[in-house]
Amino acid sequence: MTELNFHGRKTLPARGQPWNELQVAMSDMRGDDPDWRYGPPLNVYYAGEDVLDVARRAYAMFICEDALAPAAFPSLRRMQDDIVAISLSLLGGGDDAVGTMTSGGSESIVLAVRSAHRAFRARHPGVRRPHLLMPSSAHPAYDKAADLMGVDVVRVSIGGDYRASVDVLAQCISSETMMIVASAPSLPFGAIDPVEDIARLAREYEVWLHVDACVGGFLAPHVACFLPGLPRFDLSIPGVRSLSADLHKFGYAAKGASVLLYADAEDQEYQHFEYFDWPKGVYRTDTLSGTRPGGAVAAAWAVLHYLGESGYRALAQRVMHIRDRYIEGIERIPGLHLLGAPHLSVIAFGSDEYDIHLIGDAMQARGWPVSRLSNPAALHLTLTPGHDQSMDAYLSDLERAVHQRERGALRSQSRTVVAY
Repeated sequence: MTELNFHGRKTLPARGQPWNELQVAMSDMRGDDPDWRYGPPLNVYYAGEDVLDVARRAYAMFICEDALAPAAFPSLRRMQDDIVAISLSLLGGGDDAVGTMTSGGSESIVLAVRSAHRAFRARHPGVRRPHLLMPSSAHPAYDKAADLMGVDVVRVSIGGDYRASVDVLAQCISSETMMIVASAPSLPFGAIDPVEDIARLAREYEVWLHVDACVGGFLAPHVACFLPGLPRFDLSIPGVRSLSADLHKFGYAAKGASVLLYADAEDQEYQHFEYFDWPKGVYRTDTLSGTRPGGAVAAAWAVLHYLGESGYRALAQRVMHIRDRYIEGIERIPGLHLLGAPHLSVIAFGSDEYDIHLIGDAMQARGWPVSRLSNPAALHLTLTPGHDQSMDAYLSDLERAVHQRERGALRSQSRTVVAY
């Protein structure tokens, strides 16, 4: 029974409860949550019970350890070094490349912006208000970083292929531009920006280029082994100075694991925070957070080694096969069309005949979690290995939802969408 104080607030129970009761209570609370094992999951990257079990066991082994203190827990330092080295080998890091493990894509992004900002200030002390230059499809975490650091953001239109336009970026670059952002792929549309061309622009104007590969960083290198023509985006491209990639996405690690990689170790020096005038001694951190869960580090390390190159490639083949089948199914439904040509497993689809958001409402009424785009109006999927379990049912319900709207055909309308 819930215990309340005189303000009507829930209080700490007077007596502790046994685990079996707590387990039942938590199971009841998650009763309305989607079953992400059988999809379509939102923000869950499920590679099977065996991978989940490895991550869970590894996390539990290090649940009390703190990755902030490598001297106290040298095992976590070794694991982080291994994770960064593996990430660099996958993502084009040369002899001078280095990296840091972070808690997620947003922290990696904020740290990259901080590094670029400090590097820019060192070279251009007279510029009072530098800015980030990025396509409209870039993640809002860059705006968050800019807000924290007091810098401006210049967002520019993307091309008809839903990728960053090099020509538009070139028109907007100036002496105040401290960073250009490219995505691999962009989260709304699933397209990899033309990083090689943007990198040439960045070199010409001596501007920091960061590649946001938080979604594709641990999928694309394996897809490239069997799918020719995937656009290059990694640290091997001259001009790419930093890159972020999330282990807890297509690395299939437990939540709270990302990497921020630098092509040159000198750039990483701008990331560190140090404070010397403290009675306890010198305080130095590489990340925004202080305490960092050792479990997240251990789970990422264990999953990387459990799957290995062959395991990741097999999962990548499975994901791309699922993607192709979803695309085929969506394009077979009259009135629906794909937005652009997605390079990996993020897809978006809309309609010129129907209000796609009403179709989304109908899907939601059938029990499907629905991810949406507001501009242009579209529905959105990030396809993972777990989506094969629900594919036929999803496509069948989608076709029914479209037929439900046929009599009242309306052109797709924009709608305010709450993403998170």
